[in-house]
Amino acid sequence: MLADITLGQYYPGTSFVHKLDPRTKILATMSFIVAVFLAVSATSYVILVSFVLGVIFLAKLPVILVVKSIKPLWIIILLTMCIHLLTGQGEVIWSWKFISVTKEGLSMGVMMSLRLVLLLIISSILTFTTSPIVLTDGIESLLKPFKRVGVPAHELAMMMTIALRFIPTLLEETDRIMKAQMARGAEFTGGNIIARAKNMLPILIPLFISAFRRADELAIAMESRCYRGGEGRTCMHELVYANRDILAATGIIVLILFIAFLKWGGELCAI
Repeated sequence: MLADITLGQYYPGTSFVHKLDPRTKILATMSFIVAVFLAVSATSYVILVSFVLGVIFLAKLPVILVVKSIKPLWIIILLTMCIHLLTGQGEVIWSWKFISVTKEGLSMGVMMSLRLVLLLIISSILTFTTSPIVLTDGIESLLKPFKRVGVPAHELAMMMTIALRFIPTLLEETDRIMKAQMARGAEFTGGNIIARAKNMLPILIPLFISAFRRADELAIAMESRCYRGGEGRTCMHELVYANRDILAATGIIVLILFIAFLKWGGELCAI
């Protein structure tokens, strides 16, 4: 299960998506999230799914890697589907005793589940195609205008990137601790909920100790390199927008406008 969590992982490559400016990818991801929440029809979701499949193709990402980004939250996706399926009001298409499934509930359940899947995939594509260092530079550059009102752009970008960078490391450490404890006879799957919670202590305590030790080592390493925040610091590689960034930005803008037209265009035409 831990091996299936791909958040924060970077998949090296030289594809069109990998070469995009990190600011373009961050803004495009945020814009796509807006488009997902604007989608209300089957046509809109077909367009969004096609767009995501196109991005995966351009990024040259393995399909298995993309599927792994969904697997850890499949329970939440399934639960969302079931809640809308069983609580929707409208035309009943199947019933058994006190359980009934409606056409509207089925439609809403599929749309909401697909919405979660699209959000997970597009967020994973961002981390798959952007290294932590480049992602830091992109976030810091986008937050620079807010420095005038006291927002610590560099520090926020650094904290977010360190958090993303250490997710795979902590997952790997957790897996190693679990295997070590299981070799000593520890049981993590048997018993009731209280027993399972108690069985997690041999994992959580060493994990917290390891995390604090890594944090202390990182702080010492940064201090030994005279790190004092973002003031006066320069980047080794300056971020520059290229023609491919303009093309990508145009594509995401067209997507949002088309999704918005599908939502409100009919009403405007009727007026």
